[in-house]
Amino acid sequence: MEGTESEITADLIAELLRDQHPDLADLPLTFGAHGWDNQLWRLGDDLAVRLPWATGDAGDLLLKEYTLLPAIAPRLPLEVPVPQRLGEPSERFPRPWIVTTWVAGEPADRTPATRGNKAADTLAAFLASLHKPAPTDVPAGRNGRGGSLADISEGFAHFFNEAIDRGLIADPDAVHQVWEDALAAPDWTGPPLWLHGDLHPANLLTRDGNFCGVVDFGDMCAGDPACDLAACWILLPDGVIDRFYQTYSSAVDAATLRRARGWALIKALACLIIGDNGVHGRPGGKATWGPPAEASLQRLIADQS
Repeated sequence: MEGTESEITADLIAELLRDQHPDLADLPLTFGAHGWDNQLWRLGDDLAVRLPWATGDAGDLLLKEYTLLPAIAPRLPLEVPVPQRLGEPSERFPRPWIVTTWVAGEPADRTPATRGNKAADTLAAFLASLHKPAPTDVPAGRNGRGGSLADISEGFAHFFNEAIDRGLIADPDAVHQVWEDALAAPDWTGPPLWLHGDLHPANLLTRDGNFCGVVDFGDMCAGDPACDLAACWILLPDGVIDRFYQTYSSAVDAATLRRARGWALIKALACLIIGDNGVHGRPGGKATWGPPAEASLQRLIADQS
């Protein structure tokens, strides 16, 4: 993670709005959250401001979201942060930023979905609505998202070895068996589909035990739906994975399910390490990411046996 050179404050945001979107400048500002790439500030009752703060490509991801998401949002059955305004780089803040609609709810890493069947149906319906053939000019995902599992083998090895070194995996052989099975599954041969690309517990919002919103579409891309279908392993409570896949599509093939387990595994390992970093106060750590990642690993191992 790379800190931005500009300290982001309510006064700075008010100045940016006054310069570029003066009709919004007098709305009250409330800090929302530090995301992995961006800071989120609530603007009035219905809007939010998102500004890059921690990673070098965060601005590019916001621009992609600003360009792509408005065309997709109307068909999605959950609330999403629809971009409304673009903030241009300036002397006050040298990176692009956006104003979006505000999505209410609690992040699932802090308030998990508990209504198993209902949550499985909700997540499946969202992904079935999103996963439509994408235009040819939609970009491929960063860090291999939506591509072949073979392309992220080095990433898996890094997270796997790091988790072992930290003592975070009780049964490394069982974990590696899940990966080898996923890696051996045939690649996706269908058309590239629209993907969210980054479905982890901090990017799903809940209310009353069910999902109510999805945020952070900066990794939107086109590719293999297994990348997104992996989310069920880390987002849903025990016992509803089969229901999720049946609701998503009764025709989903076995190879896609196997690849999804591989994507779930690498996501769980990454979140496990980020959670451990949070527990020990390391930069970029988020302690709330650890428990859902650990539960996901246990489900994946149990399913393989």
